[in-house]
Amino acid sequence: MFSFLRQPPKPPKSVTVELDGRPVEVAVKLSKRAASFRLSLPAAGPLLTIPERARWADAEAFLLKHRNWLAARLPRAAKRQTLEAGAEVPLRGVPHLVVGTGKPRGRVEIVPQFDLPELHVPGTPEHQPRRLFDWLKGEALADLTARSGVHAARLGVTVNDIKLRSQSSRWGSCSSTGSINYNWRLILAPPFVLDYVAAHEVAHLVEMNHSDAFWATVKRTLPEMERGRAWLKAHGRELMAWEPPGSGA
Repeated sequence: MFSFLRQPPKPPKSVTVELDGRPVEVAVKLSKRAASFRLSLPAAGPLLTIPERARWADAEAFLLKHRNWLAARLPRAAKRQTLEAGAEVPLRGVPHLVVGTGKPRGRVEIVPQFDLPELHVPGTPEHQPRRLFDWLKGEALADLTARSGVHAARLGVTVNDIKLRSQSSRWGSCSSTGSINYNWRLILAPPFVLDYVAAHEVAHLVEMNHSDAFWATVKRTLPEMERGRAWLKAHGRELMAWEPPGSGA
């Protein structure tokens, strides 16, 4: 009669495991079709797929058992990148050379050059990565807010809140309350990729799933959605390699 009280708790949306001395976030996906546990490495990052009725304790044990498999494959995905002077940061998909100006004050500036545009970052060397990171997040928030608004208007829904995260396995997430989380690294991708993720997450306000109806909704607001989706599958790991300051990279 009260069997619902004995239902096992839902697994988390992601779990962090330590691989070679550094934390790695693994996304968790419940699947009605899965007959067994599966660990994979798609473009967005590590993914643990578990059968819908499986116990989370068993899923955790499976993940720990295969952590060496995951650790052996992650380094091949992409070399970790840091936001520091001398790095070539792909702002909106275009490589920019990071140059420390040494000036105590000021904003990050884009300086066009004949061959490689530059990002001039003020502050001392130890503070420059944080300043650049904060500036990139500001640019990402502006772009994502604008594109989310466009897709929300097309689909007749309302986005109530937009925040940026540093997920290592997700490009975005959306709640039924109209709150959307985006990965700050999207500012490093070409604009059509950022636009695809914005369309994807806003479409969840119409369909909170990944059904055929959901994909039809994404295509309704962004007919060329496959272009951005394909780019992420091909290059997503390269973007995920960029580490925020203080991450131990």
